[in-house]
Amino acid sequence: MKNRNFTYRFRPPLNAPESRGGKPPEYRRTIEHGMIVERDVQVPTRFGFDLYIDVFRPTDETKPAAPLIGWGPYGKHVPAPVGKLYPASGVLPEHTSEYTAFEAPDPLYWVPRGYSIINADIPGTWNSKGRATYLSPEEAEAFYDLIELAGTQAWSNGKVGITGVSYLTSSQWRVAELNPPHLAAINPWEGWTDTYREVVRHGGIPETWFWHYIWARWGASKSEIEDLEAETKEHPFFDDFWSSKAGDFSNVTVPAFVVASWSDQGLHTRGTLEGFKKIASKQKWLEVHGRKKWAYYYLPESVERQRAFFDHFLKGLPSPVGEWPKVRLEVREKYYVGSMRPENEWPIARTAYTKLHLDAAHGKMQREPVRAEATQSYDALGSGPGAHRAEFDFTFIEPTELVGHMKAKLFMATSAGDDMDVFVALWKLDKDGAFVPFAYYAQFEDGPVALGWLRASHRELDPQSTEFQPVLAHKREQKIKPNEAVPLEIEIWPSGTRFEAGERLRLIVQGSDVNKYPKPLVYARHEDSVNRGRHVILTGGRYDSHLLVPVVSPKRG
Repeated sequence: MKNRNFTYRFRPPLNAPESRGGKPPEYRRTIEHGMIVERDVQVPTRFGFDLYIDVFRPTDETKPAAPLIGWGPYGKHVPAPVGKLYPASGVLPEHTSEYTAFEAPDPLYWVPRGYSIINADIPGTWNSKGRATYLSPEEAEAFYDLIELAGTQAWSNGKVGITGVSYLTSSQWRVAELNPPHLAAINPWEGWTDTYREVVRHGGIPETWFWHYIWARWGASKSEIEDLEAETKEHPFFDDFWSSKAGDFSNVTVPAFVVASWSDQGLHTRGTLEGFKKIASKQKWLEVHGRKKWAYYYLPESVERQRAFFDHFLKGLPSPVGEWPKVRLEVREKYYVGSMRPENEWPIARTAYTKLHLDAAHGKMQREPVRAEATQSYDALGSGPGAHRAEFDFTFIEPTELVGHMKAKLFMATSAGDDMDVFVALWKLDKDGAFVPFAYYAQFEDGPVALGWLRASHRELDPQSTEFQPVLAHKREQKIKPNEAVPLEIEIWPSGTRFEAGERLRLIVQGSDVNKYPKPLVYARHEDSVNRGRHVILTGGRYDSHLLVPVVSPKRG
């Protein structure tokens, strides 16, 4: 277990299970749609308390079935499939059934194909016992115990897989570190791996909405639940507490089919790609798309690829997995338009990282260094065109694909105060200068190419940083003085986009979120600003402010 130089904080649950459609636990076994359905099965854990799970398995008990587990806090009793809860998610009614738990696999698809689906209520949620700690070492150990139980049942073939989206992916990384003997394959499908950097502190700027929003989904319990809001305030820097909620990829050796998206900027994009890049698994595949994450998970073609993977590693059946490219990714052109292509690795080895130098005098970017020094400024508390943001455009003279990590190195100053919150967005503009939208988060259709964030006092870099991916240390504050120009290296989350000749890449810099939507819609919100006065961007001469972009040339042959 990771260092424990911290104490969990707990709070009463937000909801009782009954208020969210839960019922008192009572074991029931029925036959439904050709499945044996067992509700509220009690599962012991090493901690002395029991969990509750629902099991869906084939009626022919003479043929052992491969267990697939969905582990999450949303409620195994299926309050509603994701398409009903989020109509804008793009999940079609015919792609899930009434048995589909939130972000989990559909039993009506998997059970007839020789699988057993297990949906679990994690410790301390709904009717499961204990106190809820989210993505903690203790939760991972309870998950380990369920995997081992599933792998040793009379109806099980002994090879367990894990699948599911978001939390059901983040929990996969954590339990895979422990290498349960019966865990044979994992399918992480868009889930964060570093709670501090990817959820609560984007570039050091506090995220102010996700924990508040998620209590309605995670907070149903008969016990106490971890008070993530209080802990986030108590741990402003990356310490042992946040380390305990981050993946340890060096210990993950199980075969993995990892699916990420360019569209989940501010939640899952970075972590999913970091997970694939860093896990020690010798058998691992990556797929990256630019669509809405839930819709893509339940798309019939996606489900067939999931089954090909699990058929190979859980059932030993003939499967095309051995012929899959190691990486398969979509290069987007606009919303839901793009092309998939194979690659050999991630990040792509033939990437030519190219500087686009900022010219504040003309609001442009160029390949050649800018000689004359100039400045652009904006109202640090504003948002939107004009005086509330700085904009820099680059026009492509030939078709170009930008696929991978980007970095903005900006020399900046503030006219007042001792800190700055800087928000970066990249947009695609067509030949007429019109905004080209992309899928964003799981529900929006007017998103950017990519996003980045930085609080200036958190600008110190971690040794794991690279030329194209600055990683912040988050160990201390380094305040600044008014009108003091400081270099800021801003990580821009990965993306994959094609630009035709005449199309433009626009870099936007401002003091607040670029994309805004009304509450309660969920996306990364940052409403606790340190900004004051005006922000100034310095370019040219001594101030080589630039955008580093990943230019990927076509494969030879």
